Amino acid sequence: MNTIQTVLSVKRNARIAGILYLIIIIAGLFSEMFVRSSIVVPGDALITAHNILNHSVLYRVGFVSDLIMIMSDVAVALLFYLLLKPVSKELSLLAAYFRLAQATVLGLNLLNYYMPLLIFGDNTYLSSFSGDQLSSLVLLFINAHSYGYLISGVFFGISCIIVGSLMYNAEYFPKWLGILIIAAGISYLVDCFVNFLGPEFSNVSEILVVTIAVAAELTLCLYLLVKGIKADSGNQITMA
Repeated sequence: MNTIQTVLSVKRNARIAGILYLIIIIAGLFSEMFVRSSIVVPGDALITAHNILNHSVLYRVGFVSDLIMIMSDVAVALLFYLLLKPVSKELSLLAAYFRLAQATVLGLNLLNYYMPLLIFGDNTYLSSFSGDQLSSLVLLFINAHSYGYLISGVFFGISCIIVGSLMYNAEYFPKWLGILIIAAGISYLVDCFVNFLGPEFSNVSEILVVTIAVAAELTLCLYLLVKGIKADSGNQITMA
């Protein structure tokens, strides 16, 4: 494959990655900000259970939205591997593995999200539980789902740090973009470990994620969609 064809192929992969990243952002924000934040009331099992029963369709849509996000994440892992392989095949593969591990944890974690629907379904084997007990079980699974997200964030944070480092060293991505993604990865790791080791400081770590990680990922998404890769960057790409 000649240089022009290779560069065009890399640009195409970058644009596809940008589209999928946009789907990930939209689907993830919809599930978290529109569905869970409007249904789940932290610390109040009865109201949360009541909201799930009254908005079960919206709750199910949130589940499907998360599935779409996870499937897109798997595809992005492959595309980033292809994009960054010319810099380091081994590290780009490692980044893909960590991102796939994140997607695996998120997929399994959706069982916790779906469990309230099973609890409130027509299950006679739960008839020995009172209404309050069932509501408490629902909130327990939803809380478990939130911690599953934190566990997946460890794998994602490491993947971001590796991807950012590869972008920093790639001729076809700007160094500032690599630095942003590294910072995003660090903020995800800080937030995860703070929630597990010092949850009383979680409000501070969440600010890091909102201000640094989200902004960095939005920037990466827009760069891939608008720019793709830097112009006149065929030399390193053809070294793959």
